[in-house]
Amino acid sequence: MWGPHSVAEKLGGKVLIFTTGNPSLDVVALASLFLGFQTVLLFETSDVVWMLLLFKETRCFAMTEPSKVIHVRNVGHEISENDLLQLFQPFGVITKLVMLRAKNQALVQMQDVPSAVNALQFHANVQPQIRGRNVYVQFSSHQELTTMDQNAQGRGDEPNRILLVTIHHMLYPITVEVLHQVFFPHGFVEKIVTFQKSAGFQALIQYQSRQSAVVARTTLQGRNIYDGCCQLDIQYSNLDELQVNYNNERSRDFTNPNLPSEQKGRPSQSGYGDASGGVYGLQPTGPRGVAFPQMANAAAIAAAFGGGLPPGISGTNDRCTVLVSNLNPDRIDEDKLFNLFSIYGNIVRIKLLRNKPDHALVQMGDGFQAELAVHFLKGAMLFGKRLEVNFSKHPNITQGADTHEYINSNLNRFNRNAAKNYKYCCSPTKMIHLSSLPQDVTEEEIVSHLEEHGAIVNTKLFEMTGKKQALVLFETEEQATEALVCKHASSVGGSIIRISFSQLQAI
Repeated sequence: MWGPHSVAEKLGGKVLIFTTGNPSLDVVALASLFLGFQTVLLFETSDVVWMLLLFKETRCFAMTEPSKVIHVRNVGHEISENDLLQLFQPFGVITKLVMLRAKNQALVQMQDVPSAVNALQFHANVQPQIRGRNVYVQFSSHQELTTMDQNAQGRGDEPNRILLVTIHHMLYPITVEVLHQVFFPHGFVEKIVTFQKSAGFQALIQYQSRQSAVVARTTLQGRNIYDGCCQLDIQYSNLDELQVNYNNERSRDFTNPNLPSEQKGRPSQSGYGDASGGVYGLQPTGPRGVAFPQMANAAAIAAAFGGGLPPGISGTNDRCTVLVSNLNPDRIDEDKLFNLFSIYGNIVRIKLLRNKPDHALVQMGDGFQAELAVHFLKGAMLFGKRLEVNFSKHPNITQGADTHEYINSNLNRFNRNAAKNYKYCCSPTKMIHLSSLPQDVTEEEIVSHLEEHGAIVNTKLFEMTGKKQALVLFETEEQATEALVCKHASSVGGSIIRISFSQLQAI
């Protein structure tokens, strides 16, 4: 009798080989999972069943041994345990479910292997979707989910007075104070510890009673701390007691207010066991801008981006100060930098580095605005130089004789109409938009005011809501950037005009 490898050789390698360690398995049911194959050849030995499927093209596949445990991938944070139950319950009884939030995966254990086979057979033809997201299913390498498997992920359903909280879509820093405000209405909170790991920002919340934790999880699961962002994913931890050594913005023991705060310059606590039993260092969030706290802009950001964020923007940065290098020291000054960076957020202060004339520090109102500036301005051309824009190691700029203060400037764009200004953030373009123009302004006056900065291709003067505005198209992005940097907040006909980049491609 031919062995499977000799058959594969005689068929020119045009086979799929499937192996199992269970000779009694219904191989016909398994074979039906594979569509488009012309021939099914079965070989039985004393310890395995071989399935050879002749395919139309030369391919070779390997498949995991069938199991009653189904591995589900691409499980977004918006997908709940109940969503997965609804997906697989039509195929049989579900005995266990483990959410692997850190990996965007889940494990679903059916009552028996045929139920799992039926589920995968069905979804081989019908792409499974949950809440508009495609999820991908396959047999797990686990034959059975044990209690250890469940506890290892810190996702057991057994109520506990300690909650493991993961913050998804975190646009703003979350501190102990913020978490306490969210959780204390449901019972006395004894301790809070926050930390960072691969799943994102997480916290452990210890209540005085288990019932309070149950109520908090039931009430808050899936809700947002702020409109459109900072969504709570709450599970029970398997820890019995939290140990808190410091009372600060990252940890707090509300039963012991006499604990010291962490000393300046001292590293974070060396580690803290989270719900999975692993040890993760507590990472400091760092100082934030005092003038324009991020939390105040949550609603504006959600309104501007529709609950999402522009590609490349994480929304989790908390560093407010930006280092700008490769400037043209002969032509740059603090006000020109203000005009450019204020497109992406409010400016607290700016400092040109005298020992490095082509370097400057810009302190934005908050980490999100700083991230927008770094993302959109990195590599922009200005005064013949390609700008390098990165986050600074300095959390803020110390006030001094060589710093320029803009904290109270009425030219900061994001004090009013913040949602609109966020919406129009973009990289420098060839076209600029002028507003706050005098009612009797002409196109000739606008061209005369701007043409020193480069060749103007086209202009358009128009009126919106009774106010004169204009679009001006330059030959290059660099020319448009120079015009904005030099002429924003300048005077035309007695009016202080405002200039920003336009995302329109043509007039």
